[in-house]
Amino acid sequence: MKAGRVTGSLPPDAVRIGPGWRSALAKRFRESRYLLLLALPCVVYFLLFHYAPMFGIVISFQKYNLFKGIWRSEWVGFHYYKLFFANPDFFKLLRNTFLLGLYQIAFGFPAPIVLALLLNELRHAVFKRLVQSVSYLPHFLSNVVVASMIVVFLSPSGGLVNRLIEAVGFDPVNWLMLPEWFRTIYVASGIWQGIGWSSIIYLAALTAIDPHLYEAAEMDGAGRFRRMAYVSLPGMMQTIVVLLILDIGHVLGVGFEKVFLLYNPATYETADIISTYVYRVGLVQGNYSYAAAIDLFTGVVNLAFLLAANAISRRLGENSLW
Repeated sequence: MKAGRVTGSLPPDAVRIGPGWRSALAKRFRESRYLLLLALPCVVYFLLFHYAPMFGIVISFQKYNLFKGIWRSEWVGFHYYKLFFANPDFFKLLRNTFLLGLYQIAFGFPAPIVLALLLNELRHAVFKRLVQSVSYLPHFLSNVVVASMIVVFLSPSGGLVNRLIEAVGFDPVNWLMLPEWFRTIYVASGIWQGIGWSSIIYLAALTAIDPHLYEAAEMDGAGRFRRMAYVSLPGMMQTIVVLLILDIGHVLGVGFEKVFLLYNPATYETADIISTYVYRVGLVQGNYSYAAAIDLFTGVVNLAFLLAANAISRRLGENSLW
């Protein structure tokens, strides 16, 4: 064997770099043209609505004037970032947003995993499909409908929850006017809305587990809960870790719509978050530069959480995003 020569063979579907690499690449494109066409709408969506708007973050460093435009607006550097950090409400907004995101992960993330494990144990096919269908339905309701349902159910005059409370001899409670209950209502309604839809990916991961593992565990005397703990959960672990890392990367990305529809001045103490504040200063007051600076700060913090979670996962095990 000559020095410097590497033995071995490439995979049969690998594109070899050589005189005919262009034709080989074109052949691969022709063979995958239908898959590429299926991916095209998704690629166009992300280019138009996620990557192209990133140019707009430049206004966070400008005193943006709608009539002058981006090119002629005055540059002010980090003025709006300093303004946000000096805001008396900065720590309240950060705390409220972080706690909502944290509670969603702490209570909302395990819920679809538990549902998927329970559905996987059902042997009655018709009942299993019925439970799946019922649990999926709330996902297709808009946040406006969900918020309206919450308002109706929690209404102090005739709401379902207060009727049950009155039936056992207690006075009705105006739940949506109590700051200490806002996070519970928001997180609980989010779990109800997304538990079924989020369980789909875990059910898919469970179907990939070798059935012989369950048979071997059963022969060793493992009951249902032990099979869940020692076969199902380890088989889902890679999916769980990846989705957990992605969720941690959105810990400050709490959605605007449902909070905006449910909160009121009485609950600002716990309900006012960064996205609702951005709405008020950006769209209502027209301070676009200030709003862009706050949004960019949120994005950087979310990226930091994502990188940290991925690094920790990679150190503790083999599962990570990269």
